[in-house]
Amino acid sequence: MRHGKKFNHLSRTADHRKAMLANMAISLIMHKRITTTLAKAKALKKYVEPLVTRAKEENNQTKEQSTTQHRVVFSYLQNKEALKELFGVVGPKVGDRPGGYTRIIKLGHRYGDGADMAFIELVDFDENMLKEPKTAAKKTRRSRRASGKAEAAPAAEETKKVEEAPVAEEAPAVEAETAAEEAKAE
Repeated sequence: MRHGKKFNHLSRTADHRKAMLANMAISLIMHKRITTTLAKAKALKKYVEPLVTRAKEENNQTKEQSTTQHRVVFSYLQNKEALKELFGVVGPKVGDRPGGYTRIIKLGHRYGDGADMAFIELVDFDENMLKEPKTAAKKTRRSRRASGKAEAAPAAEETKKVEEAPVAEEAPAVEAETAAEEAKAE
């Protein structure tokens, strides 16, 4: 029976699953965003979040505790570059965040086999979400009406333009009529 075994085995042996999650964690740390299946993304989230927490807490520890944290994380990742990136860039950037370092965004179904696909990304490294939205001044009918006379002058100019436009359109029609009359005359 499976009582109390709550993590997803992902149809792999324990060694294969461990290696796959380690490789995906390295890719996520190095590239800040990866595309994978939804089931793998959820498993990866449970794998990576404790590692990021260890990297974040490294700043508040003594030298010996810090070394221990590096060794523990290295036992999971087995990649020195990813370890440097995690402790040097990711850890300090998420220092004030209490948790939830990753975000999963569903993408739909894969064409070949219909698997649910998803992005998994580090939250503080998404450029699109970090940009502050530009708030344009709202223009409502009430605000245009409230300005009253300030808008009256441009409205008068618009009516002049509208009156001039039909005159400009009549000129080609007159030329076409004169060309037709000349053709009849010949």
